[in-house]
Amino acid sequence: MLRLSLRRWQSGFQRLASCGGSSLRPTYVAQTTGTGHRQRCVSTTSGGHGATAKSPDLLYQSTSDVIEYDVVVIGGGHAGCEACSAAARAGASAVLVTQRVDTIGEMSCNPSFGGIGKGVLVREVDAMDGLCGRMADLGGVQFRILNRSKGPAVHGPRAQVDRVIYKRNMLQTLQTYAGLDIKAGSVADILLDRSTELDEQALKRLASQDSTLATSSATVVGVRLESGEIIRARKVVITTGTFLGGEIHIGLKAFPSGRKGEAASIGLSKSLKDAGFRLGRMKTGTPPRLDGLTIDYSRMPKQLGDMPVSPFSFIHDSVPHANDQVVCYQTHTTPAVHDMIRANFDQSIHIRETIRGPRYCPSLESKVKRFSEKESHLIWLEPEGLPEHTSTVYPNGISNTMPEDIQQKFLRMIPGLENVVMTQPGYGVEYDHVDPRELKRTLETKRVTGLYMAGQINGTTGYEEAAAQGLLAGANAGLAAVHSKAECESQEAPQLTLDRSDGYLGVLIDDLITRGVNEPYRVFTARSEYRLSSRANNADLRLTRRAAALGLVRDSARLARLDTVEADMAHAQAMLEQVVHLPHIWEAQMGGSRRVVRDGVRKSALDMIRKGFLSEDLWAGARDPENVPPEHIPKARKLAGGPEISAIVPAWADVPLDIRQRVVTEAMYHGHLRQLSAEANTFKREESMRLPADIDYSKVRVLSHEEVDKLSIVRPDTFGAAKRIDGITPGGILALLKYVRQNRAAQSA
Repeated sequence: MLRLSLRRWQSGFQRLASCGGSSLRPTYVAQTTGTGHRQRCVSTTSGGHGATAKSPDLLYQSTSDVIEYDVVVIGGGHAGCEACSAAARAGASAVLVTQRVDTIGEMSCNPSFGGIGKGVLVREVDAMDGLCGRMADLGGVQFRILNRSKGPAVHGPRAQVDRVIYKRNMLQTLQTYAGLDIKAGSVADILLDRSTELDEQALKRLASQDSTLATSSATVVGVRLESGEIIRARKVVITTGTFLGGEIHIGLKAFPSGRKGEAASIGLSKSLKDAGFRLGRMKTGTPPRLDGLTIDYSRMPKQLGDMPVSPFSFIHDSVPHANDQVVCYQTHTTPAVHDMIRANFDQSIHIRETIRGPRYCPSLESKVKRFSEKESHLIWLEPEGLPEHTSTVYPNGISNTMPEDIQQKFLRMIPGLENVVMTQPGYGVEYDHVDPRELKRTLETKRVTGLYMAGQINGTTGYEEAAAQGLLAGANAGLAAVHSKAECESQEAPQLTLDRSDGYLGVLIDDLITRGVNEPYRVFTARSEYRLSSRANNADLRLTRRAAALGLVRDSARLARLDTVEADMAHAQAMLEQVVHLPHIWEAQMGGSRRVVRDGVRKSALDMIRKGFLSEDLWAGARDPENVPPEHIPKARKLAGGPEISAIVPAWADVPLDIRQRVVTEAMYHGHLRQLSAEANTFKREESMRLPADIDYSKVRVLSHEEVDKLSIVRPDTFGAAKRIDGITPGGILALLKYVRQNRAAQSA
């Protein structure tokens, strides 16, 4: 259980923070233990009379064990793993507090990482020295590039991952991570130092108002565990996932839990609301698990992994299980299954429409209800790991919350599953989330200084979205903590902030803090207007040096590899620029198959790629029929069209495949990228125009009541962010700009 200590702050942590009020004077004896510091806080009266007894209503005794860290991260899921490691890379002393150490890195739902849009997020996390991409590579048992038949801008790297290997490697990595400790325990209180007096009723009024405080009303100063142990901290990151007010549903049964077999965090929801945070309720679900040994695969189409594989991490050339990838299989629901689901709608409390579930990963009940005309829905049978670790199969596509007996019955109506054994029923989870418009771009809350949130608590869904938020929140918490220790009050703390033109993580954060959520938010390519420049294959070029400048890249080999990539790309591009011919020569070079405009202008091979006259084989090296099954070779193999580049420029064949693909992709999108660059520059100028944090929007003439309400809720930090709020008109933006300019002129007069 986790809850905020609000009403009891004055009698509790104020005394702890100073080891007593004006009548008490502390003596600290600090001893280093790991990365944290254990302090024995001995209170004496100002007159030197020794320790005095405290009344029972005090939150803490005057003498207690205190461990001190710069950053405390609560929760060991994907957001928590990235947050604590990022904070440590930033130079902060960090501790990950989790109820059970053995569930760190648990893949609660599907055993996979990546996908369309999501795969780019994993690459972006890896580019900033995050962990999940490397762990997925080490545990990956099938790798595919989704959307392979389309352009590189929408390619989606995806990996089927062995749960056992992933969790084991993540735990081992964190246990040996410099600057990071792991502590098993449940957080009972988050401790706040209030700069203003806000009683319980005032806090409840804040929670009922559709507005966000312009400035924070409290500062986080630590946490207290249920054991009574206190951890002092400059920053706290909450990554509770579906555990925040979590409730599991199976049929008509409902019980508190954030994940099957684990307790929910009940008290935190009320405490967050009491603190003024706006909460919402969402739901998600997971399918039943099947015993793969009881499945008849003989009538099912196979789905094989790609060869060669495309690792997530930019520091990996291959993966351990490239040559023993598992096979996935495809089956489908039937009309009889749909009839059984319809006949038992009244047997599930989870399908009520008052609480929104994930639109892009709907439950089987939702599919049957929404798409009644469809006679079947696809199911992908995905092994949860290598055969030596498990025989469990994850049936992707039939998440449901029907009673267990109904689940067993309809499963056996599915082709190939006539004799299947269900090892765990599917279930739904309802959980609370905080309105993400309560957050700054750094994922620090606006109401409480030093309190950060990441993952499903912000209304998102998916491992990838959680991991990306965790990295950003943890990095910013670490950077701010280190800065505050240095006591550089005259300078602003360095921050990791990304805008929409920087990548999908920037899009994710911007959408959350400006638009909020009314359903579980997931990333996909259509959300980004800069998807041509924010690709999976250039995340390192976009983000690695930026993160390194903040001290967030610990691996020197990663920077050395990036140097090599940039040098190789420059060399390959120069090679293409040096091959120059007149148009009629190019026509001859291509065997007369394509006409080139005879304008008398000499054109390089790079120009010819940009115009689509030369091509690059996407899958060079995957041709040998002796070791590559035909199913592995996609229909669309080429970037651009016409003859292959190596036929015109023989030395091109010696360039590494990855470098060739990067250079050709940049050439293909050359015209679009130039236009996007100009648009991004305009976008960044608007983002640099700051809005005052304490602006009273009700005083801006011309703004409608709706615009005032929405601006008061979001409190955008820039004019660009204000423009992206739904319902804000161009006229409203102009009025706001005029108002801010007039106020600044009046203040400077």
